[in-house]
Amino acid sequence: MTSTADDETVLRGVLDRWKTAVDRHESEQVAALFTEDAIFQGLHPYSVGRPGVADYYASQPLGMTADYRILETRRLADGLVLGYQSVDFAFTDRPTLSVHLAVLVKRVAADWYISHYQVSRLG
Repeated sequence: MTSTADDETVLRGVLDRWKTAVDRHESEQVAALFTEDAIFQGLHPYSVGRPGVADYYASQPLGMTADYRILETRRLADGLVLGYQSVDFAFTDRPTLSVHLAVLVKRVAADWYISHYQVSRLG
């Protein structure tokens, strides 16, 4: 299946809330955007579930912000969208870190949540 404007709208709905919570250093709000059993792989060892996501983002430095750009989307099944993004994490005391981020978002009831999150360093 290929990318559609609807798929990008779904991803933006989740990723805009993710960005807002990351920029505000609200780790519990970030974690609330994930499914209960989400697989999370940031730049540290992976975790499963919201507590690991909250711990990861709580450990990030104050002032860190995220800017993303959607590169590709795929509707894998009804209620399941894959997104591939470039993300720039900016810091107050060091250079910006540019990464690629793959997310799998899943519809649960009336909303969408991240069920898989995988970061890859560039270069």
